[in-house]
Amino acid sequence: MKVLAFAASNSQKSINKQLVTYAASLLNSTETEVLDLNDYELPLYSVDKEAELGSPQLAQDFFAKITACDALIISFAEHNGSYTAAYKNLFDWCSRIDQKIYQHKPVVLLATSPGPGGAANVLAMAVKSAPFFNGELKGSLSIPSFYQNFDAEAGEINNEEIKQQLTAVIAELSD
Repeated sequence: MKVLAFAASNSQKSINKQLVTYAASLLNSTETEVLDLNDYELPLYSVDKEAELGSPQLAQDFFAKITACDALIISFAEHNGSYTAAYKNLFDWCSRIDQKIYQHKPVVLLATSPGPGGAANVLAMAVKSAPFFNGELKGSLSIPSFYQNFDAEAGEINNEEIKQQLTAVIAELSD
């Protein structure tokens, strides 16, 4: 099974990228690829830009990565209670290739933040919309207080209860 994982953030120090990288590592017997959204930076989407540029190669490349995988793990950063501009823009460009972006793939959706909310607002939006974009939602998990629950040096969750929850959610991709 080939799993594509990425953080829905363009931060160079993304805690969601740390989380999704760790989550992907929990699938020991699969091939995983962790993408960086910075490799898919596009002009701000608008119908005018689309008329001018068509479908940019980077959007096509990102969409092709989804096409080539068997499952997805996405970890959402939350900006003002919603998606990051970087993710939303890439998503908008890809939706012009095919609105069913997730292409019937099993998906696990995660989110984390430094605070106790764990980016739960954006995660709820992503969970609610995943089926509309043909994502087969296998599970989701919000992880609060990232810096208290993740050991950056070891690159893993250090809270046993959360680690068990994450392991169980990720295992749903294998079912």
